[in-house]
Amino acid sequence: MLLSDSQKWLILASFVLAGWLIYLLAPVLTPFLVSLLLSYLGDPAVDKLQRLGASRTGSVLMVFLAMLVLGCASILIVLPAMQAQLVVLIHSIPTAIEWLQQWLVPKLSVALGLQNFAIDVAGVKEALLGHWQEVGSLAKILMVHIGRSGQLVAGWITYLLLIPVVTFYLLRDWDVLVANVHDLLPRSVEQTVVKLAREIDAVLAEFLRGQLTVMIALGSMYVLGLWLVGLELAFIVGLLAGVVSFVPYLGVIVGIVLAGLAALVQFQDAVHVFAVFAVFGIGQLLEGMVLSPLLVGDRIGLHPVAVIFAVLAGGQLFGFLGVLLALPVAAVIVVLLRHSKHEYQQSELYSSQSPPS
Repeated sequence: MLLSDSQKWLILASFVLAGWLIYLLAPVLTPFLVSLLLSYLGDPAVDKLQRLGASRTGSVLMVFLAMLVLGCASILIVLPAMQAQLVVLIHSIPTAIEWLQQWLVPKLSVALGLQNFAIDVAGVKEALLGHWQEVGSLAKILMVHIGRSGQLVAGWITYLLLIPVVTFYLLRDWDVLVANVHDLLPRSVEQTVVKLAREIDAVLAEFLRGQLTVMIALGSMYVLGLWLVGLELAFIVGLLAGVVSFVPYLGVIVGIVLAGLAALVQFQDAVHVFAVFAVFGIGQLLEGMVLSPLLVGDRIGLHPVAVIFAVLAGGQLFGFLGVLLALPVAAVIVVLLRHSKHEYQQSELYSSQSPPS
């Protein structure tokens, strides 16, 4: 169906107004958007439990409790582990510098013909320790400031309490909300909108449900494999490699470089470096042959460059809310561009035949 000029301007004005309202209400909308994303991720599990014979309320309760347990476990396990790994990283930097001074610098001096090339290890250590103490002091000041700011603490507590409540109700009424939106669509555009919505859902499902699951699985495998190798920084390196694995081969490259250097500094032998290569090689094989085909499938998703740009642009424009909105908005834009391209190629403007005189 072709839209009139007034309808096109109305749609454009609606998008502009929606963007302006999102910008103004960003602090208020953040917990609701987090709940919306969690509900979108959890709804397929709820539907599957319903197909197995459970009631909607019972299915929602099971999925909601599972998500709540995972969230609490992430906070209680991941954050302390990250803090411990950062302490290990800070204390291992001087050791790494000493190893570079003793091993790499002499080889570079011989290979490049450099004279009097050295690193002031004592100075670097002193600077690192000084900055570490400054970071600790700043953290204490920040915690004192947060403790004195009752409004800030109350806001965070409200968010933490609001997100689970809103998520539960959205999960319970998700199908009803979708059906109500569908009923409001004008019948003249209903088929087109439903088709576009399904394409958008396929793009989002690939990344948010499929690719995120792949990232979690790869991060867990990397952490376990590096821990078995004996790497002290196994958790932080494996987690980072899993997070950036949504870009093809980037997770493997980042993991091999960081874990290889860490293993070289810690063990100072080639055996552990090859073991690190084996960990990421096995992870890459499992991703290509098992994880991606099973969890992602052959659906067409967002290009990795589009994902990176969308996240950065959303964060720049709307802060944390923009990061949450980035991928859904990018999915909508990509699907609309594909639809526009198809319509353009079917139009007379694209046809090579000249219009009749």
